[in-house]
Order: sequence, then structure tokens, then C-alpha cells
Amino acid sequence: MQNSFLNTINSPKELRLLKQEDLPILAKELREFIINIVATKEGHLGASLGVVELTIALHYVFNTPDDQLIWDVGHQAYGHKILTGRKDDFHTNRQIGGISGFPKREESIYDAFGVGHASTSISAALGMAIASKLKGETEKQHIAVIGDASIAGGMAFEGLNHAGVTDANLLVILNDNAIGIDPSVGALKQYLTNVKKGTQKRNNIIKALNFDYSGPIDGHDIAKIISELERLKSIKGPKFLHIITTKGKGLKQAEEDQVKYHAPGKFNASTGDLISKSPSEFTKYQDVFGYTIVELAKQNKNIVGITPAMPTGSSLKYMMDDMPERAFDVGIAEQHAVTLAAGMTTQGLIPFCNIYSTFLQRAFDQIIHDVALQKLPVIFCLDRAGLVGEDGATHHGVYDLSYLRCIPNLIIFAPRNEVELRNIMYTAQLGLEQPIAIRYPRGKGVTTHWKQPFFKMDIGKGIQLKAGKNLAILSIGNMANNVSEAILNLDVSHYDMRFVKPLDELLLHTIFEKYSTIITVEDNSIKGGFGSAVLEFAAEHNYKNTIKTLGIPDKFIEHGKVSELQKLIGLDVESLINYFGKYARVRD
Repeated sequence: MQNSFLNTINSPKELRLLKQEDLPILAKELREFIINIVATKEGHLGASLGVVELTIALHYVFNTPDDQLIWDVGHQAYGHKILTGRKDDFHTNRQIGGISGFPKREESIYDAFGVGHASTSISAALGMAIASKLKGETEKQHIAVIGDASIAGGMAFEGLNHAGVTDANLLVILNDNAIGIDPSVGALKQYLTNVKKGTQKRNNIIKALNFDYSGPIDGHDIAKIISELERLKSIKGPKFLHIITTKGKGLKQAEEDQVKYHAPGKFNASTGDLISKSPSEFTKYQDVFGYTIVELAKQNKNIVGITPAMPTGSSLKYMMDDMPERAFDVGIAEQHAVTLAAGMTTQGLIPFCNIYSTFLQRAFDQIIHDVALQKLPVIFCLDRAGLVGEDGATHHGVYDLSYLRCIPNLIIFAPRNEVELRNIMYTAQLGLEQPIAIRYPRGKGVTTHWKQPFFKMDIGKGIQLKAGKNLAILSIGNMANNVSEAILNLDVSHYDMRFVKPLDELLLHTIFEKYSTIITVEDNSIKGGFGSAVLEFAAEHNYKNTIKTLGIPDKFIEHGKVSELQKLIGLDVESLINYFGKYARVRD
């Protein structure tokens, strides 16, 4: 196919010049364009394929960017980007220096609101709608497109609750495909399933919230979508359109395996078959967690697992398969996940609450108020800590050490390898008197034989990895690996501090008394993180040593491969060699 229609479109203005009967052909071209690019460049595939018809219809009917369109999370916005002037740049999607994988205000005037985390679209669109009304812009349209997984998030309900008592010109479109990254869960999912089947006609939840509800309609029937959008344009106040779509629509394998094809990696664009990667001798940290919690849970009947909508990404799926009654996917509900764990702890259970670092930010109050204040020994496992790569600024887990370190009663630990992750999990379930946060990175580890006999760790104790004369380098977590490689030929000491809280003050006193220069290295924000903790220690004890802190600079880091981003901010091995070399001599 020569993309005869798609090639003519550089903005929605050209799209609106097409005849409506030509739009299904455009939809086919747009799907093929997305498939061909993502097959080689990687990215989020299934969600965008599922909303091709909706995307075309929205820009065809509404006067974007004057009418404001917000995509919840943004996994499904590839078609939107291609139709809004970024077709020629789409091959750079998620690559360093290229366009973002999510809608981003500074990237395009068609991206009305920056997104990346779930359940934000209704509140943002309502805020815009209320602002437009106050400014007298009564004809301006505000559209939030949200999935059935995201609408179950608490913030979405808060937005619906408020919108229902306003006369704001707001349209909420529910893209209902029964799946987020993993299959949707919960009573609302069951309710929506009944609506689709036609068995739930009375007592409509959305109507009860004072929305003008319509649907469900076929989300792949472009004529029907356009007809309904045109009708809804003339209705004032809050409106709700329920559409049914198939995630991965147009690629057989993506329709049949929606979890795997959410972000499939490289695949054959013609057949849809995944391109197998070379097998690795190393294991993903998430799988080390997943296998270890199952092993521990078989020994300790009080262990339970909790994840907010990430059973595959966190590898809690292994426990769900092995002992489903003790593993809980609570949906996109981080606040609930944390307080649920707290409640379980009061009754003698030992919850491992597994949440991506970037998403735990959403439950900050619950960590303080419901867990730490009561000294409840919840075990937080923070996956995807540090730089995560191509998902970029919305997903980097580079603030957890900073936002957790200020909380009393909380232990904070970062393993440098898989063995330490395994051992801290074992240690935590033996019985702590306070909560612990264990943060570990995305991707594969560094140890081939990590499944070793369990070893109880001493809380708050660091270790020396290398002895030298010139200076002391203090690292936390997996940054120890970059440091170790960088100092192979340098006469320096290297310490893995392990715990950010409590700090090993006995070890720190020894280090400060022995070395005049100390360098800290972390993959967390320099502001308020591990290095800040060491500086506070030095100030408290009146040490005058030279202290240098390396970490994530005080700015949002964009998308790219982790190796590229580390080089960009000076945390890669080569940069560390150069930096340490300014303070240390080469080993004789």
C-alpha cells in the first residue's frame, strides 16, 4: 500500500478534507504505518492499534488543537502523533533526541496535556473545561480518552464525581477493551462486561453521576463513531461515550496475545512473529523477586503479594499462578495497595507490596500516614528504580530515595545484585518492627548463579568492596557495578553502603577519619538522596572532608537507552573513570 491518504496528511486540517467514505482506507494505512515502525524501533503497540478509528474520528470531528484532546496514560497515542505533524519523525519515537513515547505539551500544540501515569485525563480535561467556561469560550470542546483499566483508578472517580455536578463542556470517552497492560480486574470491570453483554441496562453508574451516557458502540465502526461524536458536540454539560475496541486490532498475534504485544519489542511486520533475542545468562531483577517470593511463601504461610495492575511487569504473576489466593492484583490503585498492605500487617500477615518506583509516588501520603506512622512492617519492593530507559521522564524511578528518606520509621535498602535482593527479601520476612523499602532496577542483573542459600542480613550495615589509599567512593544499589568497573586500575576504596536509612554511621566515621576526599554515587536525584544523607552526616559531626556527590541532576531526564542516559549525565563507566581519575592515582 502506498499510503495514498496518509502521505497527504501533515495535520488534522488535511484529514478533515477527506471524504468520510475514505477514512476506513486511511485507518488501514495508519495501522500499517504504526506496525512497520514499531516492528523495528519497538514501543507500545497494542493500545495504539486499538484506537485507530477513534483517533481519526476525533480529529475529523473536533477542531483540534483548539478543541482539547487528552489521552489517559498515552500508550494509545501513536496514531494521534502521526496525524498531528509527527509522521516524518515517528521513527525516532522513544529514542534519545527523538519524540516522546507519550503526549508531551512542549512537543506539540496538539498534545493538550502531558501524560504517562494513569487516571489523570478526566481531572485535567475538567480543569480545562471549567477554565474555558470562565473565559466565555462556550463552544470549546474538551475530550478525555480513558481506558477501562485507568477509569478504575481512584483519581478518575474523583474527576467523574466533580464533573457530574458541573455544567462543564466535557466529553469522557471510555475505550473499553478489558485490558490495560495486564487484563483489567475488579468489580467495575465486571460491571462494564455486563454492560457490553446487555445484561446491565438499569442503574447505570455513569448516568447516576449526571453524565449524558451513550453506548456502548463498536469502536472500529468509524462511521458510527463520527455520527455519535457529531451528536455529542451539540450537547452541553458532561457527556460520556462508551466504545468497545480490541487491543492490537489489525495484527492477528497482537489481538490473540494482548499482554505480550502491549510492548512486544522487535517483531516481523509482515507476520507479526516476535524476533527472538539472544538468550542471556542473567535474570531480570523482577524475575528474581517473582521466583524468590514464591520460594519464601512456600516456607512462610503469612506471606502475601500485592501489585497495582502490574502482575507481569513485577513478576508477581508467578505467585498468582502458584498460590492465587495469596497474591492480589488490585488494579491501578497505588494508594489502596499501600493501605491494604497496612491493614493486612495489623492481622499478622507479611505483605510484599510490589510497586514501580515512579508509581509509588502516587501513594506518598499512605506510606507516611497508614504505614510508617504506625510502624507497620510492610515490605515495599520498588521495581524500576533509577533510570528506566525509553519510557522517559514520566517513568524514571529517580526520586524514591529522596521522597522516602524523610519519613521516620522507614528502612531503605538498595541491593547491588540479585543475591542481595534475594537475601533482603528473606531477612525482611523473618520479622521486622518497622517497614522497609527495597529498590532495584529495571532489566537484567549481573550474577549468573544468584539462587544461593538464604543469608540473614544485618540491617543498617554497609560493606567494603575494595581497599585503596587515595579516596573513598560510596555507592548505593546497582551503581556499585559501574563504580567497580571504573576503578579497576585506581588505588581507591569502594564501599557499598546498602542502606540509605539507617546509614551505617560506624562505617562512615571510619571512612571520614581515613580519607580526605569522599565521592558518593547513586542513580537517584542528587537533591535529597543518598549523597545528601552523607552530607548531612558530615555536617552533624563537623567533618571537613571534601565530599562530591554524583547522581541524577536536578532536571527531568528524557528518554533513551539507559546506557545513553548514563553517559549523558556522567554515570557511565567511562565518565566515572575520568571523574575519579581527577582525585585518585593509578594503582602501581
